[in-house]
Amino acid sequence: MSCAHGLVGQSPEIAAIRRLIDKASRTHLPILLLGESGTGKEVVARAIHNANPRGQFVPIDCGSLVGTLMESELFGHVKGSFSGAVENKKGLVELADGGTAFFDEIGDLPLEMQVKLLRLVQEREYRSVGSLHWRKVEMRIIAATHRNLKVEVAAGRFRQDLFYRLNVFTIHLPPLRYRRGDIPLLIDHFAGAGFEPGPDILDTLLSYDWPGNVRELKNCVDRMEAMHSEGAQMTDLPSALQYHRAGKGLQQLSEAVTAEQAAALPSESLSPRSPVISISDSTREAIQKALAATGGNRGKTADILRIGRTTLYRKMKEYGID
Repeated sequence: MSCAHGLVGQSPEIAAIRRLIDKASRTHLPILLLGESGTGKEVVARAIHNANPRGQFVPIDCGSLVGTLMESELFGHVKGSFSGAVENKKGLVELADGGTAFFDEIGDLPLEMQVKLLRLVQEREYRSVGSLHWRKVEMRIIAATHRNLKVEVAAGRFRQDLFYRLNVFTIHLPPLRYRRGDIPLLIDHFAGAGFEPGPDILDTLLSYDWPGNVRELKNCVDRMEAMHSEGAQMTDLPSALQYHRAGKGLQQLSEAVTAEQAAALPSESLSPRSPVISISDSTREAIQKALAATGGNRGKTADILRIGRTTLYRKMKEYGID
């Protein structure tokens, strides 16, 4: 399995990211990581740090920097600077001095803090809360966001000057749906020994669009591992994938029937349905359509639905289908 820099996959998209990581690790320029949530921006940030390590890697969750103490969290404070400041405190920026500061979800940083961060990015200096002195720091700055910062700038939610300072060495992380060929490798990476999804489940995982990307896939594998005993079952999948599987099965059935046996079905059987349909209703409908298309031949029905005959009989009994 290819897992260089902690990135699992053999797709051209991942190969390109690995090359950019090598280049980014050798520069002192700010690095901006863009991509949907769950695409692995922190994994890439850590890979850049580890490719040319120096000092600590300090993750800073900009979305959690809210309230009156956010400046103190970032830059620290001196004793007596405000009520409750009973001693000097180091901020996250000072901890990253000599290493890497990773500003995760920087698009969520409040405007008043963006001004102070601009000074850090531009001048490599900061001032603790209550201090009169600027302190110089030497660090690699990596920022990441799932937001479109150009849109945020146009809307007045992100400073244009900060955007220009950060948007120097930019890496775009591809969503998982653009590199589906890496999904089996990711499953092997996340799963424990002996876990192997069957062809039906793998087909479902490969055809799903993964809006939560790699993070969602990992959660899915963790769930299947926790629930299965002698092999993953379709019912072990999260509800979103079960609905996806049910809808996909109906689409495949409709296409097969339309192409080969439409004449054998009543014209209304393929009429459009409401997109809101339960898993049990969609399963019952799929079986009934397939039985009608095959003249009640259960063997052919199982083949059309791509399930075993035992599963078909069990489902027919469950849904009261004669």
